Amino acid sequence: MEERHSITKAVAEAQRRNGMVQVKRAYESASKDDGARFLVERLWPRGIRKESLNAEGWLKEVAPSTDLRHWFQHDPAKWDEFRKRYFRELEKHPEAWQPLLGQARSGRVTLIYSAHDTEHNNAVALKEFLQNKCGGALSRS
Repeated sequence: MEERHSITKAVAEAQRRNGMVQVKRAYESASKDDGARFLVERLWPRGIRKESLNAEGWLKEVAPSTDLRHWFQHDPAKWDEFRKRYFRELEKHPEAWQPLLGQARSGRVTLIYSAHDTEHNNAVALKEFLQNKCGGALSRS
């Protein structure tokens, strides 16, 4: 069982490295494989110094609204509805995400987030949104 978990984790890591859009927690170290790094949160991650994040930008405007963030509260049971609502917000503000799309078309982009939940957070949803905008062409995984 433990060996299977290690293999699954290794495959997930390889897919994360190979995708043109990937996600990474703010508390993980930057890597040369990250490409252009962008913080996609409304709030700055606790305990992280701005110079140590090593990000090209802080894109507050691409993050979910405060109301949506408060409603969601990282509850996995609300994940599907959160994604729908977040995607509607993103559709209303293409100026917020189109630069990320352009950057991803020319190289790897890492969306930086601070949530503890690595599967149910705005960066994961944003990655899906961007991939849908390109018909899935932004990821090799």
